[in-house]
Amino acid sequence: MSFPAFDAHHPPDKDLIDDCVHCGFCLPTCPTYVLFGEEMDSPRGRIYLMNKGLTEEPMNDQTVRHYDLCLGCMACVTACPSGVQYDKLIEATRGQVERRYERAPEDKAFREMIFQLFPYKKRLRLAAGPLRLYQRFGIGDKLRKSGVMSRIPARMRAMEALMPELQKEQKVPELTEPVGERRRRVGVLTGCVQQVFFSQVNSATVRVLAAEGCEVVAPKDQGCCGALSTHAGREEESLNFARKTIDTFEGLNLDNVVVNAAGCGSTMKEYGHLLRDDPEYAARAKAFSEKVRDVSEFIQEIGAVAERSPFAVTAAYHDACHLAHAQGIRKQPRQTLKQIPGMSVKEIREAEICCGSAGIYNMVEPEPAAELGERKANNILKTGAEMIVTSNPGCMLQIQASLKKMGHDGLPMAHPMEVLDASIRGESVETLLRR
Repeated sequence: MSFPAFDAHHPPDKDLIDDCVHCGFCLPTCPTYVLFGEEMDSPRGRIYLMNKGLTEEPMNDQTVRHYDLCLGCMACVTACPSGVQYDKLIEATRGQVERRYERAPEDKAFREMIFQLFPYKKRLRLAAGPLRLYQRFGIGDKLRKSGVMSRIPARMRAMEALMPELQKEQKVPELTEPVGERRRRVGVLTGCVQQVFFSQVNSATVRVLAAEGCEVVAPKDQGCCGALSTHAGREEESLNFARKTIDTFEGLNLDNVVVNAAGCGSTMKEYGHLLRDDPEYAARAKAFSEKVRDVSEFIQEIGAVAERSPFAVTAAYHDACHLAHAQGIRKQPRQTLKQIPGMSVKEIREAEICCGSAGIYNMVEPEPAAELGERKANNILKTGAEMIVTSNPGCMLQIQASLKKMGHDGLPMAHPMEVLDASIRGESVETLLRR
């Protein structure tokens, strides 16, 4: 069976569409509706378009544009009183778009460039070498002062602005013994962007888990979990990454697989749904997903045993969308931080509104992403906090870029595990803030 806009392979589910009663509770939490005030750029508007695609209208440039502008932040899932599974609807729709819609050549080429680079650690490492030279010699600043940067396409400018300060990559041991009695044997996803650009987060995560009595396994041959591909509708690619991840961790006799990146964790918890059609992997994927935990979720689940040293600092905690909305994990990271003596955690106004990162969104949709980034940065600055703490590499890049653009690039940012690791190791606040 086919439909006006969709093929028969997992179109948006009519039963899920019918769950939406168009009440409008999602509107104040939807970033694009907040920005544009356009009904078709709200969750209920996009659901209306999905229904039209099932019953009346073929896919066209206008409907695809409304789908593309969705950040996939899932704030609407949290806000919805009817329990509408918008996450599954937009995921199915994006898969249809990628199969059935012909993008403009330059758009298609840019997206392909992203997916030929970011999910692959070896390729990212190759790119990191020239990028370090680019930063060392201040080439970006020279291009901006000369006016050349303003003539570069907006998407490439956005990529350049998001580039983190590249440091020497820290390698995680394949096996780390627990401190004291072994309480759990866990695997750790080291990721792609996380490992190449934020390897210090992985190192801190492993040290914290070991301090909490975990034997930590970090398989050397692990690759991308498929999150970026899943969120962009690249179904076959995402499923291949998922199968490889399951194969990598499955036979290691693990109690849990621990993840320190929000987008990765939310996708890995959905492997059972993503691979539901695969007779070889369906049951295995479901069993695997049941073992996946965000690192803050995991620490609160097993109970902290490592001694925390005082850490007198005021931090603003930013909710990564795929942690708070997609996984429903809000209190655990805050509990983890508040268990550190002297730590003060400030709440950010409009916490439910996305910062504009959203996987590849800030690269393919730089204008609305920049508006959301500035909005988030302003709300962070209003807290008066000394540092920002968040649980996703994309959020870190987006917020850092927004603050730098606004002239506030001196505000430190860290992952919860970096803060906790510093406390357990007895480091000074100043040492962490200088990183």
